[in-house]
Amino acid sequence: MAMNSTLSVGVNLSLRLDPFLKFNSKTLPLSKLDACGSRRGLHVCRSSLAEEQQQTISFSEPETHLINALIGIQGRGKSASPQQLQDVERAVKVLEGLEGVSEPTNSDLIEGCWQLMFTTRPGTASPIQRTFVGVDFFSVFQDVYLRTNDPRVSNIVRFSDAIGELKVEAAAAIENGKRIIFQFDRAAFSFNFLPFKVPYPVPFRILGDEAKGWLDTTYLSPSGNLRISRGNKGTTFVLQKKTEPRQRLLAAISTGSQVRETIDEFISLNKNIAKDEIELLEGEWQMIWSSQLAFFILQTETDSWLENAANGLMGKQIVKKNGQLKFVVDILLGLRFSMTGTYEKSGTNKYDVIMDDAAIIAGPYGYPLEMETKINLELLYSDEKVRISKGYNNYVFVHVRTDGTKQK
Repeated sequence: MAMNSTLSVGVNLSLRLDPFLKFNSKTLPLSKLDACGSRRGLHVCRSSLAEEQQQTISFSEPETHLINALIGIQGRGKSASPQQLQDVERAVKVLEGLEGVSEPTNSDLIEGCWQLMFTTRPGTASPIQRTFVGVDFFSVFQDVYLRTNDPRVSNIVRFSDAIGELKVEAAAAIENGKRIIFQFDRAAFSFNFLPFKVPYPVPFRILGDEAKGWLDTTYLSPSGNLRISRGNKGTTFVLQKKTEPRQRLLAAISTGSQVRETIDEFISLNKNIAKDEIELLEGEWQMIWSSQLAFFILQTETDSWLENAANGLMGKQIVKKNGQLKFVVDILLGLRFSMTGTYEKSGTNKYDVIMDDAAIIAGPYGYPLEMETKINLELLYSDEKVRISKGYNNYVFVHVRTDGTKQK
């Protein structure tokens, strides 16, 4: 993105993409239209799943590998583990070694609104980047318009539909088939509750070379949907024009916007395309949303914290071979709640779960608890990265796989 040179002065609002997700097929149906930008502002277009079922997004196998590497990464790279960063870097290098669009800056495919899904080195970014770009609740976009009388690259942080956005603009020019050179020259907040824009107080004119930079596009997909760019300060960016349904699902969870509706649409869509029975896959699964906890925020339930943990409504699930299951919840100051048990298949996409060995763990020591929980677990959707299930009290759960191992 056109951001690297201004990181040190608080101007670079580099794009970061929300976690990517993978479908078993390489052609992925859209559930909604993406947010889209324009020279004159950011417009959000949404339509129902039923209206968009016929639209598809195609990814090649190497592109799908990158998408899978990005799923579950928080803060568009800010909270990525060393293993996650290594997986992303490997997938990026593979794509950069393949033949995408040969001269991306001379192609119409680079024009338009790109959503930032991931960026490296977010910890060394400007205060503005650290404040906005690493927050999953915000969406970050980049507008690229080079074929006009006033070519520009703009970085946009969209806070929410109710609040508005921050837009940082740069005058841009094409240097060669891959490089865009830019100079930031204006920025403003557009708050939806104000009839005027609020200028962002950065003295672009006196910053000189600090407001300048360049951006190389090292891979642009032939579909025009996926882009990898590297900036003049060594930062790598992964951006998309359109996101696939699982990405939309995680984005809805991150922003807290229409989560249940998005889950229902997602499950409905996958019921139409699913062919095989869903299996409870091994691995470590982090819960990122549940309908019970979403309700708990608004109204106190009768269950205690400990009961919520015992019912799998919090923390991480570790699914092991031979029907072994474990719940782990980090409490505080190194304390953890741990509960183990078994699961057994009871029907199509259904399992009986019995958890009966609980303890509070502090380092090498454990304090046993007398608890037993029986759960009827139904899988609504599952692949190697994302799982949606219905469990205790018919609450719906969304888990993301965090161990990175491959299923055979």
